[in-house]
Amino acid sequence: MTALDLSSPVAVVGTGTMGQGIAQVALVAGHPVRLYDAVPGRARDAADAIGARLDRLVEKDRLTAADRDAARARLTPAGSLAELADCALVVEAVLERLDVKQELFRELEDIVSEDCLLATNTSSLSVTAIGGALRHPGRFVGLHFFNPAPLLPLVEVVSGFATDVTSATRAYETARAWGKTPVACADTPGFIVNRIARPFYAEAFAVYESQGADPATIDAVLRECGGFRMGAFELTDLIGQDVNESVTHSVWQSFFQDVRFAPSLAQRRLVESGRLGRKSGQGWYDYRDGAERPEPHTAEKRPAPAYVVAEGDLGPAGELLAMAREAGIQVREEDEDNGTRLVLPSGGQLVLADGQTSVEFRDVVYFDLALDYRRATRIALSACQDTSSQVLAEAVGFFQALGKDVSVIGDVPGMIVARTVARIVDLAHDAVAKGVATEEDIDTAMRLGVNYPLGPFEWSRRVGATRVHDLLEELNLRDPSGRYAPSLALYRHAHAADSREGTP
Repeated sequence: MTALDLSSPVAVVGTGTMGQGIAQVALVAGHPVRLYDAVPGRARDAADAIGARLDRLVEKDRLTAADRDAARARLTPAGSLAELADCALVVEAVLERLDVKQELFRELEDIVSEDCLLATNTSSLSVTAIGGALRHPGRFVGLHFFNPAPLLPLVEVVSGFATDVTSATRAYETARAWGKTPVACADTPGFIVNRIARPFYAEAFAVYESQGADPATIDAVLRECGGFRMGAFELTDLIGQDVNESVTHSVWQSFFQDVRFAPSLAQRRLVESGRLGRKSGQGWYDYRDGAERPEPHTAEKRPAPAYVVAEGDLGPAGELLAMAREAGIQVREEDEDNGTRLVLPSGGQLVLADGQTSVEFRDVVYFDLALDYRRATRIALSACQDTSSQVLAEAVGFFQALGKDVSVIGDVPGMIVARTVARIVDLAHDAVAKGVATEEDIDTAMRLGVNYPLGPFEWSRRVGATRVHDLLEELNLRDPSGRYAPSLALYRHAHAADSREGTP
């Protein structure tokens, strides 16, 4: 099954930001496009707005004047649904209410031809439930574009329970012909991106709620250590706290209030107070005129330790040994069957975040997972009140000698980046095991949909499935609510990895 022919008219119902964006994508690709909105005059206004954006593309040399004029000639505001009768594809982008969408598609089914592909751009509702209102749900599919649709490449092509393979394939190939990067997924709450991205927000909020660190510090660690484009607090301020919480709540409810997707009480209070982020002037941060952006906690300068003793395999943090030598710190290496740590001159230990806490041990300082320890500009350390001040000073000095800013947070099991990545990896493995999508499509979706520096399976290979599983097991021991319980799918991957490495 191939993409729709460019001569085939495409209709977009709903002319808000997403509807206009989708219409522009189809229009620039070469299709005749019909715009319809239930509110009189909005389709005409939307056509004018799209025309203005095409003008700007010409000004930026991204579109020729001739192509702009041709595109404008193909764009038609429709006064009624009946004017969509000859369309080969109708994409809906109306209010996120199941009853509204179902009624719209019932009407469309009586108007369009039997081979017309019907699609919804819903981000939170069940594609199966919307299509359930149709007499022929096999031709119904989800086409979830990301905002702004003309700029962001990802499109989630969602097959409902009754969607025909031919319909899904045609939708997939059409999105690709439009210059997008489609990924195929089953109809699951949140699809790929909004399902697997929940821990990025949830774990940051959990660290804050436990008073482990403030928003500015958590965001800085996610950016400068984890390699994420934005931190969770600044990103939700940009999205809108009400919008982000609504998606979280929808996914949580759709999974029958699964604790892994539970919303944040702190975010709920933010929404209740009207602090919705940039659009309201205040969210986690203050965006009003004259407001100062808070700085992340950064430790004062400390002297570097003269040496460290490396015991065992540091895994993804192994590069630290070469970096320490380059910084003039002597490194002594010792083989330890059960050791994965750096021992400091004071006898204290530096240990990669493993889901345990400093209070359980004598003078253990944890350091967070980094995307790339060489390129990271900040490292988070975690210690408890009983940790020796000398040990903590040596730990801080060690990473400062490597050229890093250091943020000391509370005694947070799994710290910030490590627990976030572990939960994202776990949800991704679980999604593949349940037939939601392939590993490749999940990695593509998370890189393109939310700009993650690595896809979950790329993270899994870099960190190691066994290490991720063990970290979650330790977290689950300390919070037995089930939030951190590793999935059976991750357990199988970790067990397979152990078997390959000869672990009994």
